[in-house]
Amino acid sequence: MATDINTPAAGTGDDAHIKSSMRKVALTALAGASIEWYDFFLYATAAALVFPSVFFPESTPTMGLILSFGTFAFGFIARPIGGILFGHFGDRIGRKRTLVVALMLMGVASTLIGLMPTYAMIGIAAPILLTVLRFAQGLAIGGQWGGAMLLVTETAPADKRGWYGAYAQAGAPVGVILANLAFIIISASVSEEFFMTWGWRIPFLVSVALIWISMYVQLNLEDTDAFKELEAIRQQRLAATTGTHEPVRRSPVLEAIIKYPKRIALAAGAFLSIQVSFYILIGFILAFGGDPNGANMSRDNMLAAVLIASALQIPTQFWASGYSDRHGRRGIFMLGAILTGVWAFALFPLVATGNFFLIVLGITGGLVFLGLMYGPQAAFFTELFRTEVRYSGASLGYQMGAIIGGAFAPTVATILWTQYDIIWVSVYTAIASVLSLLSVMMLTETYKSSLHDTV
Repeated sequence: MATDINTPAAGTGDDAHIKSSMRKVALTALAGASIEWYDFFLYATAAALVFPSVFFPESTPTMGLILSFGTFAFGFIARPIGGILFGHFGDRIGRKRTLVVALMLMGVASTLIGLMPTYAMIGIAAPILLTVLRFAQGLAIGGQWGGAMLLVTETAPADKRGWYGAYAQAGAPVGVILANLAFIIISASVSEEFFMTWGWRIPFLVSVALIWISMYVQLNLEDTDAFKELEAIRQQRLAATTGTHEPVRRSPVLEAIIKYPKRIALAAGAFLSIQVSFYILIGFILAFGGDPNGANMSRDNMLAAVLIASALQIPTQFWASGYSDRHGRRGIFMLGAILTGVWAFALFPLVATGNFFLIVLGITGGLVFLGLMYGPQAAFFTELFRTEVRYSGASLGYQMGAIIGGAFAPTVATILWTQYDIIWVSVYTAIASVLSLLSVMMLTETYKSSLHDTV
């Protein structure tokens, strides 16, 4: 086993340099992840508020919403494919270069959504093109998460992986805040007619910033020490072989599936509660809160409620991640699953009151309890797999959980609400929480493991 390079430096000058470098990596990961998730969540907000009338105008309002959330689901279908594709190259050529490609892909796809012609302009081709671009977004997010979180966790000191991993995880709530803020500002600045015609496009066009961030990552950051150590071992093995060609190696994705099928499946199960709850809390809740049969609140009030709740989710994630560095990942993760499942039954009665402060309380409770799981998740999933398959294994677990839990959560919630009763959405959320709780119970504790074990 290699010496753990995450041990503290001997000199105070070196220590200061390490902390400075770590901050740069963490803040860069946060910036990239935030805008990447901003793009992904921007679509969720638009799917609830804009796309039903813009891309499905001939459908009834309820069917238009279901069809709109259906295109939203295509991003999740693409996420495991993105996890496989980017995981393969992330374990082969490095975390940094793979992350750069993922960021670039998201920037291009989201910018093109902002330039899309509507159904009124090109007919059925419009929702088809929209679905294709949503699929590209899914591919990008499938690769981005693994790259961003490994860039941070594999670089962080061994006793602070959870804390620094929370920077990559904070990209999700920050992305929600940016997406909702963008829609609130645009909505308040223009007429309703202009907003539905052109105004909704502006937040998507801002996504071009991701291209600049990807260039910064490429030019200013190095790959992780764990990956560089793996590359050195590979070169030593190659030099030791008698042939002139490198031995044929299995794909890291296949290697991960063969070596860690149970861990990948349990990681996916652990992620279910986070995904189901999250997309109900940031996507479906907008439709429920704005409907006369729900809270009958204005669009801006519902967006503001989600924004406030997401802001409170961020410090919770950092606290939970720091706690997991000291006491372990499993306990705080399981507590989050339990509280999320219980709170699901308080959420909709609070929102249905139509009282803004109670709506904020309801959504905040869900996102804060969810944050107890999502914060430590980067370090937890990193520590489940060895370096040579870590990008692939962690991404597969994450993205499988995403497609099972998050892909159809708003659609399922809409059907349960409109065909049965809102209480069944709470039951649906609680079942996902129980499955996550059981999955984490079956995983071993990881917080004291080394990230420098290779086979």
